[in-house]
This record gives sequence, structure tokens and C-alpha cells, in this order.
Amino acid sequence: MQIIYLDNAATTWPKPPGVKAIMAEVLDQYAANPGRGGHTLAMKASKILFQTRMQVSRLFGIKNPNDLFFYLNATQALNQAIKGYLKQGDHVITSSIEHNSVRRPLEYLRRTKQVEITYVQPRADQLFYAEDFRQAIRSNTKLIVISHASNLTGVILPVQEIGQVARSAGIAFLVDASQTAGILPIDVEAMGIDMLAFPGHKGLYGPQGTGGLYVSSAIELEPLIHGGTGSQSESVDQPSTRPDRFEAGTVNTVGLAGLLAGVEFVLEKGVENIHRHEWGLAKQTMQKLLEIPGVEVYGPDPSVERVGVVACNVSGVDASEVSFILDQRYGIATRAGYHCTPLGHQTFGTLEKGAVRASFGVFNTEQDVERFVAAMREIAEAFHS
Repeated sequence: MQIIYLDNAATTWPKPPGVKAIMAEVLDQYAANPGRGGHTLAMKASKILFQTRMQVSRLFGIKNPNDLFFYLNATQALNQAIKGYLKQGDHVITSSIEHNSVRRPLEYLRRTKQVEITYVQPRADQLFYAEDFRQAIRSNTKLIVISHASNLTGVILPVQEIGQVARSAGIAFLVDASQTAGILPIDVEAMGIDMLAFPGHKGLYGPQGTGGLYVSSAIELEPLIHGGTGSQSESVDQPSTRPDRFEAGTVNTVGLAGLLAGVEFVLEKGVENIHRHEWGLAKQTMQKLLEIPGVEVYGPDPSVERVGVVACNVSGVDASEVSFILDQRYGIATRAGYHCTPLGHQTFGTLEKGAVRASFGVFNTEQDVERFVAAMREIAEAFHS
């Protein structure tokens, strides 16, 4: 059975052919430690890292590539940003749809450093507004951190407007671009973003084990990890220079080479074109699902533009069972459950049952939509006949 992969919000698949090719090249020819030696292989490995840093910076409008640090995923990047910035008694504003990669570090700091947290809720139309973040500011507010888009319903937050709120109040602004990097246009300067966390394995079409964090030169962070950097080795302290200060230990050179190929694929395709394609498929899916008796679709009205994520359920049927049937009987890969965002499920009214999530990538087609909708129709009819 031909697999239809609709779990791109977790990890995009398949990858562009260039990703595998360059990773094999690095492994075969120069998989040495970058920045840890002056021999030819180490220099080639350093060059591939430099190229990746340059291309990612180009994609996100980062002026100084040295302000970009590589991590294994967006979760590590978010932990570095949040725990490295907030101090005892600070106040932080976030949204009620955050992934656990934001929520758990914040709640940990609430317990250990008495950090205060305000979770901003969407309005009746299930959308977020910058004014509500402005109203939440206190005298001790030091950080606003939000997901650019929900990994449950695909709803997009007004990042540029919230960035203006943060900048006018002198508050640092951290954006989790896990669902938007490579999918929505991001310019850290124009959008007022002080810190940007992103995964390499989703919309950037790189391999798992890659990701990063942009930190404005105006922001000072305490590094979470200390160790070898290949620079200032005579010092007992972590180097002060970027990116070395935040990249202790050997980086994933092979994976970051794959990320380079993925980012170049995205740049060639065009972010706007990718979003138009994925949103078009998601919108078709929602519209067709809403025509099926017994199928529930979550989030704002389908006329409201989102990223390519659709959350749904068959009424009265466990989401995991529906996802299992889709996989075993129809060869359709979706994700069921809570998607690491119980906050989001609470916000959209699915905390008790979770949801089936279908998420689209650049390689999905309208035929995939038709097969998924037809399968959901058969499942709903089987349980409600």
C-alpha cells in the first residue's frame, strides 16, 4: 500500500534528494570535527557549517550569522533562550496554545525562580491580538514568548504586531518558529524578533537532530552548556565570542550539512509558494471534512488563513483509534493525541479527547486530500450507521 504521509508538523518526509546526497558526501569525505583543527578535513567540515549558518541567516533576515547558534532541535533552543534569559521574579507573557517546549521550561522557572507567567487567551473568533499582549504587561515583564503558529490548529499569531508591542515596551521577544520556519516569511529585524528558535527537521526539510536559535546581539544569555569549543581553550570560562559561547561540544556536522541542502531547497522553492501550496491543501481538507456528518474540525473558520495543519475528530470515537484505522487500513499516516500541547487542547476544547491531526508538506497533493477525506467519511459512516 502506498503511504500517504500527513504528519509533516512533526517531521517532514520525504526529504529533498539533495539532503541525503550531501550527508553521504560529508560522511564519506570529510566528517571531521569543525573548528577543532587546522587540517584539511577539519577545514572542509568548518566550511559546511559556515555555509549552513549563512543560508539560514539569509532565510530569516539575520544580519550577523554569528548570532545564530545550532542545536539538536527547537526544544533545546527554547530552553537555552528561556532559562538563559529569565531571572528570579521576572514576569513573562505567553499564549494559551504553547507547545510543552515553551510551557514546561516556564513552569519549571515558576517553581524554581518564582517567575510569573501570564497565558494570553484567544478571543471569541479563536484568534490572538497584539493588544491583549500589551494589556498583560507589568512592571516586571521581561519577556514575551509565543509560537508563530499553533501545531494543533495551524492558527497564526500576529508576530509583527506583538513584536512592535514588545519593542515599544523594552521587552525581549522570543518566537518559536517550529511550525513556520520555511513555511511563512520570517525577517527577524522587520518583525522585531530578539530570539528565534527553529527546528531543522520540519519546514526546513533537514534531518532530525538539527535546529537552532537566533539571539540578537543586544540580548545577553547565560549558556546552559559549558565545555569545549575549540576557541579560548586556555580559559576556565566559556568563551565570550559568538557562536562559540553557545555551541559547546561537537556539533552535528553531517546533520547540518543536510540542513543546508534543505534550506537551499526552501529558498529555491520560495517560502510564499510553499505556504500557498500547504494552506491550499489544508483549506480543501477542512472544507470537505465539514461536509461529513459526525466529523468535527477545530480552530477558526476555514476562511481564516493558517499553516497546513488540520485537527479533527470523529464524534464519539477515540482519536487514537481513528488514527490507527487510517494507518492500518488506508495507509495514511496522521498523529493522534495531545501533540505535546495540552494548553492548545484546553484552549480549543479537546483536552478530554485529543484530536487527529493531518499536516501537509510540500510533497503532498490534492490526491492525498481526496484519499484522506474519503477515508474519514468511511470511518465516520462505519461508526455512525
